[in-house]
This record gives sequence, structure tokens and C-alpha cells, in this order.
Amino acid sequence: MREPILLPLDRPELSADLSGGAMRRTVHPSGLRILTERMPGSRSASIGFWVGVGSRDEQSERGDAPGSLGSTHFLEHLLFKGTPTRDAYSIATSFDRIGAEHNALTAKEYTCYYAKVRDADIEGAVTVLADMVTNSVLDTGEFETERGVILEELAMASDDLADVANERFFEEALGSHPLGRPIGGSPDTIREAVRDDVDRHYRDRYDPTTLVITAAGAIDHDRLVEQVVAALDLSPEERWHTDRPGVAVRRPMGSVDDPLLGPGGPAATGAEARVSITNRPSEQLNLLIGTEGFRGNDPRRFAFGIMNSVLGGGMSSRLFQEIREKRGLAYTAYSFGASYSDAGLFGMYAGSAPEKAAEVVDLSRLELQRIADGGITEEEHEMALGQIAGSSALALEDSDTRMGRLARAELGSGELYDLDASLERFAAVTAEEIRAVAAELAARPTTVVAVGDATRSGLVATEPAE
Repeated sequence: MREPILLPLDRPELSADLSGGAMRRTVHPSGLRILTERMPGSRSASIGFWVGVGSRDEQSERGDAPGSLGSTHFLEHLLFKGTPTRDAYSIATSFDRIGAEHNALTAKEYTCYYAKVRDADIEGAVTVLADMVTNSVLDTGEFETERGVILEELAMASDDLADVANERFFEEALGSHPLGRPIGGSPDTIREAVRDDVDRHYRDRYDPTTLVITAAGAIDHDRLVEQVVAALDLSPEERWHTDRPGVAVRRPMGSVDDPLLGPGGPAATGAEARVSITNRPSEQLNLLIGTEGFRGNDPRRFAFGIMNSVLGGGMSSRLFQEIREKRGLAYTAYSFGASYSDAGLFGMYAGSAPEKAAEVVDLSRLELQRIADGGITEEEHEMALGQIAGSSALALEDSDTRMGRLARAELGSGELYDLDASLERFAAVTAEEIRAVAAELAARPTTVVAVGDATRSGLVATEPAE
């Protein structure tokens, strides 16, 4: 069985062959890490500047703490608004004139600023991204303008009841743990955000030791390293924003023996489901049913992947067939997992008429329990392996996916699984391991979140409804 490629922080240079490409990695003396994957035949490249700080790293108190709630999302917006040498319009036109796809994203454990460009425009994209990430002025006027923009973004998300259900599910299932907070902040935290707090968050968290640059496609590794070092003006003696040692850092990963979530997680409530209801005018009730899942480095994640595929991974899955095809209770029904360094989440989603919601909740829990009790069939097992293999191979045709895979391995576990190594591990999973994963999830305290017009649903909140 092929082993994952290890990414030790103290190894300056590393190279390896991947399925369909070749990977190289350089750790600069400043702590900066640069990873590339060359894709033969490509005429474009995806480039990401990834910072190992996300919404979970914000502070709920100000005082001497860096940043405040909502700071990470605020920075994602503000870094497009200007540096000492480029204003917001210059940044926008720098990308538009070359036909680049560019954007940013904030997640719970990282932030990314990225662009996809043709091979001839790589150096230009690197120059602008580097300037944005290291030299943003966080102008006071732009700060107030973006406060309004972010509030509009949150208002738009609030109108999407499936988004609301997802946020409520994380809050309820993860309790007071920082991972339970909304990534974008709340309207209250954005209104209360102070420019100096966001600036302090930026200057404390953004430095070479937390920055990972990944690129995939038509990439010459040595040339990209030269371009990045020149754009960032890096040397062992000069580091932007901070005087901390130039040693790359990585978020610690929890071990299987550690308790999930710890004191910040929700209190166990036995077999009874904890029900949260958010009443909104709607024709459908958005339902999420689930519990704590598995960490990003949990060896059971491969068994979970197969179980999740059978349970709710496609149109042939048990949830889709039972809830939609056989009973017509919902248009969409699926299951999912979300994994982080020290916690995870498992959920099942469906949108149904309020009168059918209680039945959908019961059926979702029943289908999980059926796998916990009896496992899956050989045909289901084979179909899941085929689905995982096919969808993984198709995704890796895209340079964005390969660029992101490099970053998540570097920022996360420090282990990079290429396609073949990953599929070998899925193929090695036994039927009993799949059943055991389902049994563990089914035995954990369940959270049910309902968003919409729940007055006719028959669901009763364990706490007062909103």
C-alpha cells in the first residue's frame, strides 16, 4: 500500500511523484512554505496564498487579545481594498486585464486568496497577491464601506434558509466550541468590529510562518519560488509584521484518544435528540440531523467516506431512495461530513413540507441505525468505491482542486495522499469497519435543526423556539 507523502516542517526541499503530476515543496528560511504540482499539458495555473488562521482563531474578548469576532472575514474583504502602491481599482484591473479568475475565502481554520491565470501571467498574479497579503493598509474609510458590504452579504445568507440551517447546526452540534461560530461573523459582531482590532489580528497572524503558497498547473517550481521571494521581499533577517522566529508552524492535530471537542462542546443528552427550531416564513422546512463526527486525521475517515456514500452520497443512496424516491417526502436528501484538526461533524439534510418533517427526521435516523445494526451490502460497498474513485479522479482534473489539496495537507496533518494512495485505503476498508463507524455515530447525542415554518411540523424544541 502506498504511503502518504510526509511534509516535515524542518525539511527545506522535497519532491515526489503524484498520480498525474509531480509535486515539489520548498521551505524558505523565513518559515514560508511553497508547494507546487505540475500538470502536463496545462496552459494555466491556480495559485493560492493560504494563511493558517480562520474564524475559530478569533477572540470573543478585546482587551489585549488580537482581533475580535468577525476579524478574519473582515480581512478577506479588506485585503482587496488597497496597499501603499495599489488602490482597490488597481487590484481589480490587474486581474481583469489578464482574464484571471480571482477571489478569496474564509474558513474555520484557514483563509485563502487565490487566482487562476494562463501560464504567461503567473508572475503578475503572484506580485499582486503578495502585495495584498503583506501590505494591506486597512484604510479606515474602506473599513466602514466594507462593514456595509459584509452586512449585506450576511443579510443575503440569512434569506437562504438552507444556509441558516447549516449555521444553526454548527452552533447547536458544536456548542460553545470556537468551531461552532459562524465563519462570516454575525450582524452584531460585524457592527461592533473595530478597525484597530482587525489590524492587530492581521499583524499578529499574517506572517511567513503561517503562510503557505500552493500552485498547480503549468508551473515551474524554481521559477515560482524566485517570483514569490522577490514579491514578498523575504530574507532571514526581514519578516513582515512580526519578529517571531522564522519557523513554520502548523495547527496541532488531535489524536483519536483525545475527547472530541472538550469542554467547549455540547453536553451529552443521551439518546434523546436535542431539537432547535428557527421559525421563518417558508413553504419548506430545512432539516439537519446529526452529531459530532471525525477529525481530519482520524484513520476511520476512509470507512466513514464509504458509509457516507452509501447513506447519502448520491441518487442511489439510502436517504435519497427512501425519502425522495419511495415516499416523495423531499426533493433533496443527503449526508455529509466536515472535519477539522480537533473535531468533526456529521449531518443529514433534507428539505420537506412542514407536515412531513417529523417523518423525515425519523427516517434519516432510522437509515443511519440500519447501517449501524446490519452494515451495508456487497453491492453497495462496490458502488461506493466506484463513486469515490470516479468523483475523486474527475475533481483532480481541475488545477483548483490540486492546488487546494496541497494547501490542506500542508496546513493540516502534514500528510499528502495522492489519488492512488487514497483509493488504496478506501479499498482496504472492511464491511465491519463501515458498520462500526455508523454504530459510533448513531450512538452519539443527536442534534436536530429545523429552519422554516415549523408550526405545523410536530417538532418540539428542547429550548424555546426563535
